[in-house]
Parts: sequence; structure tokens; C-alpha cells
Amino acid sequence: MIDWLNRYARKLPTWMVYLIGSVPMPFLFWQGINGQLGVDPVKALEHEYGELALQLVIVGLAITPARRHLGLNLLKFRRAIGLLSFFYVLAHLLVWAVLDVQTLSAVWADILKRPYITIGMAGFALLLPLALTSNNRSVRRLGAGWRKLHKLTYPAVLLGGVHYIWLVKGWQVEPMIYMAVILSLLMLRLPKRRPRSAPA
Repeated sequence: MIDWLNRYARKLPTWMVYLIGSVPMPFLFWQGINGQLGVDPVKALEHEYGELALQLVIVGLAITPARRHLGLNLLKFRRAIGLLSFFYVLAHLLVWAVLDVQTLSAVWADILKRPYITIGMAGFALLLPLALTSNNRSVRRLGAGWRKLHKLTYPAVLLGGVHYIWLVKGWQVEPMIYMAVILSLLMLRLPKRRPRSAPA
């Protein structure tokens, strides 16, 4: 099964991932303006974009463990998934700022006063340099520093999980499940400890 998936992944062009991954964005917006997202379409759209962003970041985070532990090689799609997750985060932010809060002063006030928004903005700030350097030119110019820079994904996804937990009101299982998955994937990415050699 893994061999079949790897063969199929090698044949699948990366642009298909961009195409399929971007479809929900305009579709959800269309649903919102046509009254198909409930009584508060702005909040619903904001939530949907944010959850899709978190899901995509988690998928991107799972690629290395999937290769290491399952032999499933999806590395060629990691950049596409990372950029898609950033654009959904950006859409989530824009819906909140432009359609929900609507004024710049209120945006800054919410960032400063509401901890879950402060956390969310910190996560976005970490993702921004990753999106800007997700191109071959940046990889060549930054060299080994590129890999170090893109490790910002780890704190960014943790902040995204915390943002979701603090965002919801009361105890809800779904955000906790997301955080459990994030922590599990981060643990799987830890380097294996080498066994200590026996004393002579």
C-alpha cells in the first residue's frame, strides 16, 4: 500500500495540490455571501478558514514523521501545503480584521487586550517569514540557515493550537484533539537517542 501511494505521489503534479487545496477558500466565501453559513456568516467563515489553516499546518508537520516511520514520501508537497496553510491563516486574519472588527483601532485593541488574539498574531508573525522564503531563490541564498528558519513552524503550530483552545468558550474536545495531534507529531520529530555504549 505504501509503495503504491509513493508511486502515485511521484506522478501527481504539485500544482494539483495547490488547486485542490485552494478550492474551499472561494467556495466558503460564496456560501457566506449567499447565507449558507448560518446566522453569523462572518464568524463562521472566520472559523472555517482558521480550522483549515490549522489542519494544513498539521498535515505539513506530519510529512517528515510519515516518511521516517511509515516510509510514505510526500516531501515534494510540503512547500505547497505550507503555503496553502499560510494563505488560509491570512484569510482567517483578514475576515476577522476587515469583516468582523472593521476598524484598525479596534484591531489593535483586540490584539493587546485578548490573549487568544495575541497568541494568534504571534503565530502569524512566525509564519510570515516562512511564506516569504518558500521559494528556490531563498533556499539558495540562505543555505543551511533556511532549514533553521523554517523550524519556526514548530512554535507557530503550537501557538495555533493554543489560539484555538483559548478561542472556544468552555470545555470542548475538538481543540484538545488538535493539540494532542500537534504534540504527538512534534514528539515523533525528535531525533532518536543513540544507545549508550557498554563500558569496556
